[in-house]
Amino acid sequence: MPRAFLFVLDSFGIGGAPDAAAFGDDGADTLGHIAEFCAAGAADRAGLRHGPLKLPNMSALGLVHAARASTGRFPAGMEVPARVFGHHGAASEVSHGKDTPSGHWEIAGTPVMFDWGYFPAEGDAFPSDLVAAICDIGRVPGILGNCHASGTDILARCGEEHIRTGKPICYTSSDSVFQIAAHENHFGLDRLLAFCQAVRLILDEWPGGRIGRVIARPFVGETAASFERTGNRRDFSVPPPEPTLLDRLTEAGRTVHAVGKIGDIFAHKGIGRLTKANGNMALFDATLQAMDEAKDGDLVFTNFVDFDMLYGHRRDVAGYAAALEAFDRRLPEVDRKLHAGDLVILTADHGCDPTWRGTDHTRERVPVMSFGPGIRSRLLDTRTTLADIGETIARHLGIAPGPHGRSFL
Repeated sequence: MPRAFLFVLDSFGIGGAPDAAAFGDDGADTLGHIAEFCAAGAADRAGLRHGPLKLPNMSALGLVHAARASTGRFPAGMEVPARVFGHHGAASEVSHGKDTPSGHWEIAGTPVMFDWGYFPAEGDAFPSDLVAAICDIGRVPGILGNCHASGTDILARCGEEHIRTGKPICYTSSDSVFQIAAHENHFGLDRLLAFCQAVRLILDEWPGGRIGRVIARPFVGETAASFERTGNRRDFSVPPPEPTLLDRLTEAGRTVHAVGKIGDIFAHKGIGRLTKANGNMALFDATLQAMDEAKDGDLVFTNFVDFDMLYGHRRDVAGYAAALEAFDRRLPEVDRKLHAGDLVILTADHGCDPTWRGTDHTRERVPVMSFGPGIRSRLLDTRTTLADIGETIARHLGIAPGPHGRSFL
């Protein structure tokens, strides 16, 4: 029986979403704009990378052809391979949000067709009754922040006061999130996680709307100049609205190996084995280990978060380019782990164009690159939902199809 490996390059959009204008993202193109900056020398960084964007392995799997299918052009400066391996193309998201759960759930066969709840962008983000309930259940003297903010900026502004007062830093973004930053030592990591779990329970009953995630953002350091978020982030998500590919595989007796934040994204539903790691290269190492452990019929599902968290949201073009090149260099290690009949799919959950205004995700199509022993080269029709990815894996692993999406095998 074959195995399947699903790798999400978090935020690696390729432009061209048909509904981008509705999200204020018409013209956003994560890959295309990174390539433009690299080709022009604007994304060079001494000692890190230089020149045009070089992704030979992903390009050989159809990345630049997927980008052309999405936007009508090859990314600037990138080499177009003479031969392409595997199935390749672009996919559009139909979920109502451009957030991480929406993208991942849709990839796993369950589009989000309801509207998430969001907090206001102006004034206090959280209403006074919600703040009072949170302070009461968490036994804290108050909160700091209470606004839309980027994670690095809010630490610089509020971190020292947090250490002095013990008040957690609570903030949000354009996603459906309630984020809580607290010092691992002064506040305590276990206390932060328990506090986030309590806030999750409050929000589940809160009449203000469906909030997708409560995110624990632990950090260390003693001054604004030295504050640094750690790898102990934890997402407390609402569960998907119906069974996903992961649930269906588990029901069929297969094991889902979740690497990185996949377990958190799916509220730990349908997860067989969970592996955490901090940073893309550590996640890659953990993925290779999971590939060794995967049995016939299993799925290894990995999220590579650095593209989004460290480079997309921080609008770091050079860092994003270097991270893509580092990931690309390691892809042959995946190929060497494959057995006859195995299938690998590389994709993304949304965009986060590091050249775009603001710091939020961008509505884009995503690449779909599918390869493995015996998989022949074929340009896919542009897929109208990311759910086609999950249904392709379902068919490959021999389980019944779900209600959304269509296999491209």
